[in-house]
Amino acid sequence: MITLALLAACAGLGMWALVIWLFPPRRRLSDLITRLESTPAPPPLLTADRGGWAVRVGSPFNGWLRALGLPNDRTRQDLAITERSVDAFLAEKAALALFGLLLPGAVAGILTLADRPLPWALPLAVSIGVAVTGFVLPDLMVRTEAERRRAAFRHALGAYLNLIHVLLAGGAGVDGALAYATEIGQGWSVQQLRRALTTARLTRTSPWTTLKQLGEELDVGELAELAAALSLAGSEGARVRSSLAAKAAAMRSRSSSEAEGKANSATERMALPGMLMAFGFIIFVFYPALTQITASL
Repeated sequence: MITLALLAACAGLGMWALVIWLFPPRRRLSDLITRLESTPAPPPLLTADRGGWAVRVGSPFNGWLRALGLPNDRTRQDLAITERSVDAFLAEKAALALFGLLLPGAVAGILTLADRPLPWALPLAVSIGVAVTGFVLPDLMVRTEAERRRAAFRHALGAYLNLIHVLLAGGAGVDGALAYATEIGQGWSVQQLRRALTTARLTRTSPWTTLKQLGEELDVGELAELAAALSLAGSEGARVRSSLAAKAAAMRSRSSSEAEGKANSATERMALPGMLMAFGFIIFVFYPALTQITASL
């Protein structure tokens, strides 16, 4: 009886989700008025992926998740870095949570029809645990990918500073040095720098303005410092070259320190499995002898 009640609850939840998907809630009038009256922000330099199947399944729940204040500002920055849209992120969270909530109930229903019912508490606990895991998993994945891209961007920015310093020392102008340095490198980080400079050229704005905007979107303070240093290049070119050289050296030192710290952390993590294997081997060797000694007493 309890199993049937649990299956009925899961079916009701599925019907409610289907109704929300077919008839999504409308936005509040106050939100629409605020959106119309607000000053438009400059278009972001980072592109965003619109997502796949998760958007089609979970997008009806985006309004509910936005009403809860999701995502927060930090997650929005991480989404911008990973080039994922907010709607796709929220839809993925809702789809994974819904899938995790309904899958154990469906498995329990199949086992019940096969005359092998499970205790009602087991599928309920598994449903809640899998749903919470599916809801939190996109946040962890986005945060990990964003940190990886930030580290890669800082590494590429150090090489970019060295190239700019060499080009400025060779007599190139600031705009030419910035543009030519991006044509040498490849990869995601250089593409973002190249896109920022292209945006500055097409919109007829200064390149350090778009570089500062890119640094704020990526949450990379070193790029904002580079933009501030380049804004002084018109009157203090030699001082800017020395400043760029000092920043490049500082970033190389920081990258080396972070790499050494990660290597030490990985070494410590590798020591724990070795200790567990040694402890298991000791138990495997001495357990028969201890058993015989205990039996002889």
